[in-house]
Amino acid sequence: MIIGIPKETHPGESRVSFIPSSVDRLVKKGAQITVESGLGASIGISDEEYKKAGASVENNRSGLLSCADIVLRLRKPPVEETGLLKKGSIHISFLDPFNEKNLVQALAQNQISAFSMEMIPRTTKAQKMDALSSQANLAGYVTVILAAERLPKIFPMLMTPAGTIAPARVFIIGAGVAGLQAIATAKRLGARVEAFDTRPVVKEQVQSLGAKFIEIDLGETGQTAQGYAKALTPEQLEKQRQGMAKVCAQSDVVITTAQLFGRRAPVVLNKDIIAQMKPGAIVVDMAVESGGNVEGSKLNEETVSGNGVRILGMGNLPARVAVHASQMYSANLHNLLEEYWDKDSKAFKLNVEDEIIKGALITHQGQIVNETVKKLS
Repeated sequence: MIIGIPKETHPGESRVSFIPSSVDRLVKKGAQITVESGLGASIGISDEEYKKAGASVENNRSGLLSCADIVLRLRKPPVEETGLLKKGSIHISFLDPFNEKNLVQALAQNQISAFSMEMIPRTTKAQKMDALSSQANLAGYVTVILAAERLPKIFPMLMTPAGTIAPARVFIIGAGVAGLQAIATAKRLGARVEAFDTRPVVKEQVQSLGAKFIEIDLGETGQTAQGYAKALTPEQLEKQRQGMAKVCAQSDVVITTAQLFGRRAPVVLNKDIIAQMKPGAIVVDMAVESGGNVEGSKLNEETVSGNGVRILGMGNLPARVAVHASQMYSANLHNLLEEYWDKDSKAFKLNVEDEIIKGALITHQGQIVNETVKKLS
């Protein structure tokens, strides 16, 4: 079974889908791996390192894609490349299947068994394959570092001969994987941290990291079976904004992480809330790529409100720590392949009845097979 790994071509993408240590693990299981020349260049990995791990190196991208039984990558493939893939082959990457209907249709029409890494179920067994969580974890760290670098204050409290410096106040909205990492990072830097989430069940996790959990009575909320926050009603969103306004006004840094899986992110900070914040305060909108949590935030831009609040709308946050993001994503991929690798045939066994495969497989044998995606197509 030939595994082909092309370079990432998305503008600005510095992460790598597969690193030599993962190559080594699969080669020892009998896999034949071919990587595109320059695959690891963005994080300082040479072609020679891939060769030492047991991979062959290919300069012809089209040839690599057309010969591979399994294609591994990080970003979704360009629609025009789906026709190059070998019919009946397996393609594994992030796909954004709810918003990329044309891509999903093209993969089905070309007889590709396409896995979406976003759709890996959030179960104990699948945790080691959960790329969405591994990348969100790093993104949560990056948001705090970006805010700390731009804030004209330090985060920790300091006792000095010139007097005491009060700690910075950081408010984190959303306590999922990214939010919890942001809380932990801000606490390590010495900030006073507060957090809010629509799911009361995360209160204990927030408090265990040393942050104060802000309680706002929104009525019935909760989370999905996958652990994601449920969408709020317009009335609940307004109550949430009113409850958060006072906290935001006192905060030096506000980080928003609220995202709805497969849907546009909710606006949780409007211009009225931002207008009440202190000049020089920093707002980081982690959801800017899916519509944005902050009114006025712009993708890959830093804007300044009328009262001097700086709003950061930086996209692809994990790529700012590309070495570790690549390590984690590569591990997610090789864990997925190893879980279903057959020792005797030395091949990946695609069991469509398996819980994890059923959750992440989007197209198979010319059809869209994922029930959730099928309803939207």
